[in-house]
Amino acid sequence: VAGRVLRVVIGFLKACGLLGNLYLFICSLDILSSAFQLLSSKMAGDIFKDNVVLSNPVAGLVIGVLVTVLVQSSSTSSSIVVSMVASKLLTVQACVPIIMGVNVGTSITSTLVSMAQSGDRDEFRRAFGGSAVHSIFNWLTVLILLPLESATALLERLSALALGATSLEPGGQAPDILKVLTKPLTHLIVQLDTDMIASSASGNATNGSLIKRWCGTREVMVSSCPVRPRPSLSHALGSPLPPPPRPRLTGPAPPPGHHLFVGTELTDLAVGFILLAASLLLLCTCLVLIVKLLNSVLRGRVAQAVRKVINADFPFPFSWLSGYLAILVGAGLTFVLQSSSVFTAAIVPLMGVGVISLERAYPLFLGSNIGTTTTALLAALASPADMLLSALQVALIHFFFNLAGILLWYVVPVLRLPIPLAKRFGDLTANYRWVAIAYLLLSFLLLPLAAFGLSLAGSTVLAAVGGPLVGLLLLIVLVNVLQRHRPAWLPRHLRSWAWLPIWLRSLEPWDRLVSSCCPCKVCSPPQAAAKEAHCYENPEVLASQQL
Repeated sequence: VAGRVLRVVIGFLKACGLLGNLYLFICSLDILSSAFQLLSSKMAGDIFKDNVVLSNPVAGLVIGVLVTVLVQSSSTSSSIVVSMVASKLLTVQACVPIIMGVNVGTSITSTLVSMAQSGDRDEFRRAFGGSAVHSIFNWLTVLILLPLESATALLERLSALALGATSLEPGGQAPDILKVLTKPLTHLIVQLDTDMIASSASGNATNGSLIKRWCGTREVMVSSCPVRPRPSLSHALGSPLPPPPRPRLTGPAPPPGHHLFVGTELTDLAVGFILLAASLLLLCTCLVLIVKLLNSVLRGRVAQAVRKVINADFPFPFSWLSGYLAILVGAGLTFVLQSSSVFTAAIVPLMGVGVISLERAYPLFLGSNIGTTTTALLAALASPADMLLSALQVALIHFFFNLAGILLWYVVPVLRLPIPLAKRFGDLTANYRWVAIAYLLLSFLLLPLAAFGLSLAGSTVLAAVGGPLVGLLLLIVLVNVLQRHRPAWLPRHLRSWAWLPIWLRSLEPWDRLVSSCCPCKVCSPPQAAAKEAHCYENPEVLASQQL
C-alpha cells in the first residue's frame, strides 16, 4: 500500500511539474517575443516605409520574413500590414507577398525550440526534422504561389470575391484564453505598446519608448489653485475671507503601470537584451525539464498506449480521414491558444521524445497554419470600421494561402514532399549538428537578405542572378532524384557525383573544418550511442522515429 501511495504521489508531482514547466515555457515565448520587439521594433517599422521597394514581390516576401523573424510575432507583422493598407500606404496587391513572408517567418520559433534538444542525436533528429517540415511546407508553397500570384493576382481576386459575397459587420472578438493565463506573470515583467510599430510604419512615428509607462486611465481629484483676490478693506476690518475652492473632479488621467521596467532609465535596446537573455535561459531550462519529465513518464505500457492513440489511424477504408482529423485538431487547438508559435513549439519536444510521429505532426502543423488565420479573421472583425475591409481581406489572403498549400502538398499523398525532405534534414543534423545552425541562418537571414539586396538593384539584376541559381538548384534536385530512382535515364557521367571535388559532394571536409574551429562535444563527429529501449517500444511509429 505504501508503495502504491508513493507512486501516486510521485506521479502527481511529475504531472504538476510538467504543467508548471509548460506554463513557464509558454510565458518565456511571450517574453522572448517582447524582447525581439524591443530590439528591432523601430527597424521593423522603418522597413515597411519604403513603398517603392514593397512594390517588388520578392522584396515584399523577404521583408515579411525578416520582420516576422525580428518581432517574433506574425500577429504584429499582420497588424502592420493591415494598418498600412487601411492608411492607403500599401495596396492589397503589394501586401500579398508580405503575408507569404509572414507565414514563412513564423516557423522559426519551432526551429529555435528544436535546438534545445541537440544534446541527444536521436531526439535532435526527430525534433529538427519536425520543425523543418513546417518551414519546408511554407517555402514550397511560396515557390509555387508567388509566381502564380505575380502573374494572375489569384489570392487577391479570390479574397475580394469572398469578401464581396459576405456581409460582415464589426464586433467580432478573437479568443483570449492563452493570454488570460499568461498575463498575470508576463505583465508583471514587461508591457509593450505594440501600436507604436504600426504607427512607425504608417509614418506617424514618435521617439517614445515602446515600454508602457502608463496603463489605462483613471479618474483623479485635483485641487485647482486659482489666484485669490487680495484682501480688501472689509476683509481687514474682520469680514471672513471666502472659503478656498473645493477640489473638483477632472478628466481621466493615466495611472502608472505596474511591471518590472515601468520606471527604468534603461533604453529599449538594453531592456531587450536583458529580456532576451532571461527568456532564452528560461525557455531552455523549461524544455530540458519537460523532456526529462516526458522521458520518465512515458515508459513501458504508458508510452505504448499514448503513442498508439496519437499516431493511430481509422480502420480501413477510412484511414485517409485520420490526417484531415489531425488538421482539424491542429486548427482547433491553435484557435483556442490563439498562437501558432506556442502550438508548434509544444509539438516539437513531443516529437523529440518519440511521442508524435512526423507523419502525424505534419497535418497538425498544417492545421495550425489554418487556425492562426481564423484567429486573424475574428481579430479583423474587431477592427475599427475604417479598417474593417482591409483587415478582413488581409486575413482572407493569409487563409487562402495556407489552404492552397494544403491542396498542393497534402491532398495527394505522393506530393507530400515536405515529409521526405524533413527526414533528410533530420539525418543531416543528427550527423552534422552545425547543419542546423547553417540551415537557420540561410533560410531566415542570409538568403532573404541576399534576395532583398538583389531586388533593390532592380528586377533585371534579380532575374539575371537569381534565375540561373534557381535553375541550377532545380537541375541538381532533378539529377539526384533520377540517380536514386532512374539512373539509366542519365548519361553515364551523371549517374554519380564522384567526378566532383569532395568538398562539392560531401559534408565531411566541411565537418572537419567546423570541428577544428569548434572543438566542442556538440560539433564533434557522431558517436554510436544507443537510445534507451523505451523510446522505440511502439512498432507502429518505429519507422517515423528512425528518420
